Amino acid sequence: MSREGIIPPRSGTAFVLEQGEVLTVIDPLGSQVADCVAFAAADPREALSSGRTFDYEETIRLTTGNRLWSNRSNVLLEIVADTLGQHDFLLAPCSEATFRHFYKDKPVHRGCLGNLAEALSPFGVAVDAIPVAFNLFMNVPVNGETGSLAVLPPTSRAGETIRLRAETDCIIGLTACSAYASNGGTFKPIHFRIA
Repeated sequence: MSREGIIPPRSGTAFVLEQGEVLTVIDPLGSQVADCVAFAAADPREALSSGRTFDYEETIRLTTGNRLWSNRSNVLLEIVADTLGQHDFLLAPCSEATFRHFYKDKPVHRGCLGNLAEALSPFGVAVDAIPVAFNLFMNVPVNGETGSLAVLPPTSRAGETIRLRAETDCIIGLTACSAYASNGGTFKPIHFRIA
């Protein structure tokens, strides 16, 4: 049975994705990032790991066919389809500290970290256990010579999707990102579907 949801702008949710189920994340209006984190449902101390994923997949450009690994070297998710092929797995979820650091002239927001912490709390995941997120649709080019990063508006168009299949029962945290630079200065919803 298919389940669907809408994440309003600058908010988040969490849910269980059972082994074999496929999560489709949709950018319905375009140019909107969604932070995605995952934990093993059997033991949430086992969490998504960017370092293990980069190591085992031998790339930082993750797309169809790549797997997302845990801190215990187990596959949590596999990317089974990806219309954009541009995501970030380097940057941490935005937070109140992010807003104070980068957006001194704008109101402070709890960011994706605060939204994830609230959504994941019923699953026993504390804020300090939230890892670097797989930032869907996020545009973070890396300068090959200097290693410097930039955060540019997403190039995703309305209706872009990524599909992630659970390789084990997972707890998923998912947001409609709250940071100005990440989303080109606007905030829009994220849609998702589980089948």
